Amino acid sequence: MSSGPAGQVTRSFNSPHRETTPRTSVRRSLRTVDGVTIDAAYDPGERPGGDLAFILAHGFTGDLDRPHVRRAAGVLGRGAAVVTFSFRGHGASGGRSTVGDREVHDLAAAVAWAREVGHTRIVTVGFSMGGSVVLRHAALYGKTGSGPGPGLAEAAGPESEGRAEARTDAVVSVSSPARWYYRGTAPMRRLHWLVTRPEGRIVGRLGLRTRIHHREWDPVPASPVECVPYIAPTPLLIVHGDRDGYFPVDHPKMLAEASDGHAELWLEHGMGHAENAAPDDLLGRIADWGVAHAG
Repeated sequence: MSSGPAGQVTRSFNSPHRETTPRTSVRRSLRTVDGVTIDAAYDPGERPGGDLAFILAHGFTGDLDRPHVRRAAGVLGRGAAVVTFSFRGHGASGGRSTVGDREVHDLAAAVAWAREVGHTRIVTVGFSMGGSVVLRHAALYGKTGSGPGPGLAEAAGPESEGRAEARTDAVVSVSSPARWYYRGTAPMRRLHWLVTRPEGRIVGRLGLRTRIHHREWDPVPASPVECVPYIAPTPLLIVHGDRDGYFPVDHPKMLAEASDGHAELWLEHGMGHAENAAPDDLLGRIADWGVAHAG
């Protein structure tokens, strides 16, 4: 899957100059390295002027204006500034969704924008599809700056030019799949119909405000579990509900095992899937973890 240019934009993620850290909320169009326009928003949080920023990566069919995304951003904003954005093909962003492949460029653009406005510590927090994207992004843009490991070269592309600006300092992945093409639950079978069938993509566009690319992955991107070994030494937190209807608990356990003891795993009793199921107290604990681990 791939996406072409998506029109006029106001900011490229490898912009050579820096802005002043905003003291009020800002809405901005960002440009990815592959030419897609991404709708993004900045909120200074309850402590304007701090060096830390959370970058919130929503789940599939979400966007930055969805109530559950705004709620999560509001809780994270109690501890730091927050950048939210809509992945390609979602909401007001351009392009078409590639369901976790090219979306790594969207996250890189959002991270780079936070650094451009003066934030020196970045925590990426992703949910569901966004949870897989933050893992893949961290493997490419972690603290080592050593570039992609084996199996990740297909995702590197031109973003290597802006690797320092787009790096993350800590990663939180919530409700992420460990492997691609999982169809072991009814919700995932419905999602695969939505993505792979022409009539499903019509439902996605008209009913869910999500424009899905019709091409299959070529090449298939490295899976989240393949990416995890390349995230260290960047701090990594994996969060998953024991009542997740999409991905059972073998997924987070696989991810944690792949980290060889580097990742911290929270299995949340009674929690379902992603942003909608994450209570405020959990989001608050995630924010506290990010503040403590972002260097």
